Amino acid sequence: MTSLKVGDKAPEFSVLNQDEQTVSLSDFTGKKLVLFFYPKASTPGCTAEACNLRDNIDRLRASGYEILGASADSPKKQKSFQTKYELPYDLLADEEHTLLNAFQVWGPKKFMGKEYDGIHRTTFVIDEDGLITDVIEKVKTKDHAAQIL
Repeated sequence: MTSLKVGDKAPEFSVLNQDEQTVSLSDFTGKKLVLFFYPKASTPGCTAEACNLRDNIDRLRASGYEILGASADSPKKQKSFQTKYELPYDLLADEEHTLLNAFQVWGPKKFMGKEYDGIHRTTFVIDEDGLITDVIEKVKTKDHAAQIL
């Protein structure tokens, strides 16, 4: 789906998180960032992915990674998701699809023969200089941290 690739500069962004605070790519200058896009908060696959990253947060942080999740859910839904599953990282609420479009993860999908627009589950690993070092499009929701590490 996305045409962004390893070596590309990650698109700059400023989006509200679950607490309605603005989070920007520039906040992570000098840090490695895992930005994972998921279709919908509190659905089975998204919960498995978010919890796998939560359960491996110490290993990820020991490797220098900060984590951000993003979907088109509202800040309120993101806050509920974060609280219910004790997620130790910010969830971005991109209701306007500016971040989703910038990273080219919003587009046509097919499920049970029906076509609709939605979020393609994709993870971007971004280095300290804002360059993309990995694009994971075939996300293993139950073992996603291993794909990153």
